[in-house]
Amino acid sequence: MTDVLVTGIGAVSACGAGAPRLWRAMSAAEVRLPDRADDPLAHMDLPMIYRVPGHDDAGLGRASSLAVRAAREAVGDAGLSGTGARTGVVMGSCMGDADVVERAGDLPGPRPFGQPFPVAARVGARFGAHGPNISVAAACAAGGFAIGIAADLIRTGEADVVLAGGADGYSRVALACFNRLGAVDPVRCRPFDARRAGTVFGEGAGVLVLERGDHARARGATAYGRVAESGWSCDAFHPTAPDPAGTQIVRAMRAALGPAPAPVGCVIPHGTGTRHNDLVESQALHTVFDGGPPPLYSVKALLGHTGGAAAALAACAAALILRAGRIPPNVPVEHPDPDCPVDLPGGERPLTDGRVLVNAYAFGGSNASLLIETAS
Repeated sequence: MTDVLVTGIGAVSACGAGAPRLWRAMSAAEVRLPDRADDPLAHMDLPMIYRVPGHDDAGLGRASSLAVRAAREAVGDAGLSGTGARTGVVMGSCMGDADVVERAGDLPGPRPFGQPFPVAARVGARFGAHGPNISVAAACAAGGFAIGIAADLIRTGEADVVLAGGADGYSRVALACFNRLGAVDPVRCRPFDARRAGTVFGEGAGVLVLERGDHARARGATAYGRVAESGWSCDAFHPTAPDPAGTQIVRAMRAALGPAPAPVGCVIPHGTGTRHNDLVESQALHTVFDGGPPPLYSVKALLGHTGGAAAALAACAAALILRAGRIPPNVPVEHPDPDCPVDLPGGERPLTDGRVLVNAYAFGGSNASLLIETAS
């Protein structure tokens, strides 16, 4: 099988801009509290979000501007001297540039058309990537599907390099929907905590440079790791709730791990902090891993739930964990849930096996799992 290497990463989140800032925040494991949305029309009980500090949208929609910023870092990190017809873009997003439409709706006159598709197009245009350009709107698993699709483009010979990931910014509509669902935690994002009461959205973008192995080696690129495999499935159970049996979540993980799975050193769970998601995922992990799952690293406890960017930022975190050879401490879980018996280390641990599994689940029952491993 064609090697698909991760040769660059870019990350923008509530921790700030840049993968080094993300790693420092992961290593510090400090509790972060969300902000109140700075939106006078956010008439809802819990207008809470983890905002990206000091970010200038530069005339773009919020998601597009975050994606461009993360892609710029990833391209520089990979040391790419140029792009072109053999460079593709695959970007996932829940809401896309919904903020553009929402702001326009506050004013008289016609509303502009807005949807997730401009995010990938604007990244492609900004970096002269004229290969396949694909937008993925698979809700909160979109970033995971995007990376899997990008890897497949390389394996099938459609591209040599793909900028892959996800981005989402503040959306009044998305936040209002979760308020109406009663799915916002009034304190912070607390995955696997017995007192969790929902999730808390965060802004962010994660972009990986995926590259065909021989192409990367020919230019002397250094790899964080390789995308080994991905697994996709759909519950087809309920528009918003996961299937309590977790059958398709198990199927996606097993597909990513392969028929004869090697040991995994760490799992980055979807772990949103909602009651049902964490319970079903913890049970599914015990089904997949005989004797109990490996240590978990919870990205959302640090950054909030970044929607379509969630799995992409988790993949960035996986790449950083592989490069460092250690699992950073989790944000402390104050009240571990006995119904979710998972290992969330409170202190740093060595990565005992060079494989990290990333899980992403979404409304509509869409599930994606990615296995990222040390490059041989």
